[in-house]
Amino acid sequence: MAALASAAVAAFAAFLFARAALHKGWDFTAFTGFVQDYALLPERLVKPASAALIGAEGAVVGLMLLPGGRAFGLILAAALVGLYAVGMGVNLARGRRHVECGCGGAVQPITPALLVRNAVLAGLFLFGAALPAAGLGLAETLAALAAALIAFAGYVMADQLLSNAAYLVRREQGTH
Repeated sequence: MAALASAAVAAFAAFLFARAALHKGWDFTAFTGFVQDYALLPERLVKPASAALIGAEGAVVGLMLLPGGRAFGLILAAALVGLYAVGMGVNLARGRRHVECGCGGAVQPITPALLVRNAVLAGLFLFGAALPAAGLGLAETLAALAAALIAFAGYVMADQLLSNAAYLVRREQGTH
């Protein structure tokens, strides 16, 4: 059962980071703008850092496909969402709530809810990394993929709800 849970978490991470990397890579210019808007790096480092982030997200996906790569990939996934949470937290502490998340999903400004989301994701990825990654049969593999797809669909819906809530707050404040 633990190997099934680990496989489901790994597949969920692969879906999540594939979506994020593709979204960021498809509009690299917009993504570099989001990274620059965080105001954490000198301008000359924004493009290389943006490319490195997309590369690291792609590495998470690739590691999920490599035998023996799951634990390291999930640790990398936890580190990335942790890094993103630190960037968001710094900007929230500065009072910079207008910054676009740049997460690779629905458009939304950073909020404390995104910090909670990233903490939950980091915990999930570390949990998956700590579980054994034994081989699975076809039925177990399909069950893990089904669980991951259901979790990913729930994540996308929750992400959209966060985006809608942020939009409504901006609309009420007259800053949309």
